[in-house]
Amino acid sequence: MHRKTIDVWVGLFVLLGLAALVFLALKAGNMSTLSFSKTYPVTARFDNIGGLKPQAPVKSAGVVVGRVGDIRFDDKTYQAHVTLDLDAGHKFPKDSSLKILTAGLLGEQYIGIVPGGDTVNLAAGDRINSTQSAAVLEDLINQFIYSKAAEGKDSK
Repeated sequence: MHRKTIDVWVGLFVLLGLAALVFLALKAGNMSTLSFSKTYPVTARFDNIGGLKPQAPVKSAGVVVGRVGDIRFDDKTYQAHVTLDLDAGHKFPKDSSLKILTAGLLGEQYIGIVPGGDTVNLAAGDRINSTQSAAVLEDLINQFIYSKAAEGKDSK
């Protein structure tokens, strides 16, 4: 009987370990927030998406209203073509704009949607034309360094 109790506890411990590994794998793959609710696709083009990845959140007013579905590079316009899967329960005006934002200083990137004022809402397959690319940290640092270097030259 004692051996049977130990076997049960070992089995539970192994199952708990496997559940933890599955949880970590889903978190690492950014798939822990899979949703089976209805969505509608909307496309946008960005000059630079930085570190944006598929399944990144799309937020409005801090609330997740969708996910990034697909990211492709367009050889003709040399831009990133991003497909957003917005939740069907959230409607946005056609003149809404998109920004690629970063959670914290070095956190994950997500898309922020700023609602416009149009009376007609976005529908499946529509394209949002007003986009703002990601702020790349390296570019910001380079601009700061060059501006400081230019100030140093001017003061001499």
